Amino acid sequence: MLKTKVAVLLATGLLASCVEAQNATEANIKKALEPRLGGAKIESIRETPYSGLFEVRVAGDILYTDKKGDYLFIGRIYDTKTSTDLTTARIEEINKIKFSDLPLEMALKQVKGNGKRTIAVFEDPNCGYCKRLRQTTLKDIDNVTIYTFMYNILSEDSFVKSKNIWCAPDRIKAWDDWMINGKLPPTAPSACDSPNDKVAALGQKLKITGTPAIFFTDGTRIPGAVDLKSLEAKLQSLK
Repeated sequence: MLKTKVAVLLATGLLASCVEAQNATEANIKKALEPRLGGAKIESIRETPYSGLFEVRVAGDILYTDKKGDYLFIGRIYDTKTSTDLTTARIEEINKIKFSDLPLEMALKQVKGNGKRTIAVFEDPNCGYCKRLRQTTLKDIDNVTIYTFMYNILSEDSFVKSKNIWCAPDRIKAWDDWMINGKLPPTAPSACDSPNDKVAALGQKLKITGTPAIFFTDGTRIPGAVDLKSLEAKLQSLK
């Protein structure tokens, strides 16, 4: 019994020492690196199993450094045995959301076909890549419900267009008229309110730094104007 108690005490002491050493290393890395990141804040630091590298989370992305913070590695780490992109997998993990928490009442709802599959898309009305996505992939895909959050990050004019579209009698038609056909929506009545500011705050909370951004019911996301084949493959993987 005595030996067991001693072993437990020793293990506890060793664990505490390891934690303190880890915390000290993380503090030193943050002190060394953060001033060199152009104002960006480090969200977390953790040691990886990859040859002494430390993972540094910044604005939803991942960088790597050594234990002193002297060197910075920006790129992808692959498992050569499985050809797995470990960095991308980790980014997807840390950026996952709870899809059911999205305030869908602040989005445009479009049902195509049976609408059984569901995605949420954050788009800026002045975003060229968003228009390309809307004119190709989202125009051609079927059997999906699309929730579009008008996420205005490019200009003040984006806020104006989004409000005009939100306040139109047929929001989906007004959105497609603009994004697909280049037809401007009518000016919104002065008394009409839009969720512009709330969507902007939501996008920042979700660390969306560019548009378009597509979210899936498993909480993962795809940034950029994905093609139809890739979107279908992703949706099929969720079944």
